[in-house]
Amino acid sequence: MNDGIVIIPTYNEIENIESIIRTVFSLQKPFHVLIIDDNSPDHTAQKVIALQEEYPGRLFLEQRSKKSGLGTAYVHGFKWALEREYEYIFEMDADFSHNPHDLEKLYDSCRFGIYDVAIGSRYVTGVNVVNWPLSRVLLSYFASVYVRLITGMEIRDTTAGFVCYKKNVLKSINLDKIKFIGYAFQIEMKYRAYARKFKIVEVPIIFTDRTKGQSKMSNSIIKEAIFGVIVLRIKKMFNNL
Repeated sequence: MNDGIVIIPTYNEIENIESIIRTVFSLQKPFHVLIIDDNSPDHTAQKVIALQEEYPGRLFLEQRSKKSGLGTAYVHGFKWALEREYEYIFEMDADFSHNPHDLEKLYDSCRFGIYDVAIGSRYVTGVNVVNWPLSRVLLSYFASVYVRLITGMEIRDTTAGFVCYKKNVLKSINLDKIKFIGYAFQIEMKYRAYARKFKIVEVPIIFTDRTKGQSKMSNSIIKEAIFGVIVLRIKKMFNNL
């Protein structure tokens, strides 16, 4: 069986979904793809179903009844992948903000290196972001600075959503305890891996803001991240992480 699967959550990504799937399947390294769709009104799932005929045994779809948040989508996907014993499990956005060609760099870091988690990092070699307004860049950058100060993690891009996890990392984490849904989810996953002393590496990437579809960013997601970090630190202090 293929050893790597790319989990892509979707909600109204009809403009991007076919291109992102085809690009992943065009890579030299063969990956499987799992789409987690939250009942997109624009029929994203129907497009995936049509593409499954072209990519049998490589493209999978899990449909959920409503929009339930990024974090719960990934947890759903992690459990699905672990049940099928994939060795390398990836998070990636559907909108090409993450370049699918960088999947191979993340894979190589975990498959051939000493690392358990590989993060596609926007900030490990400066600020590598394209098409974001300055306000968004500053928010994201200083959010990661804030997280490092609170948690002690030496990760430059703590809110990154482009990640490769080895199977044993996800198996060591109680996925049912994860409740955050946005940036706080991304922080929590890294913090739980860090607390368990897994080896984490940041791989430099160039992040390009979406050109099609709408951003899912909201004020509630930002607030969750700000206060969620404090909750995580307190849990670790009391050995409850």
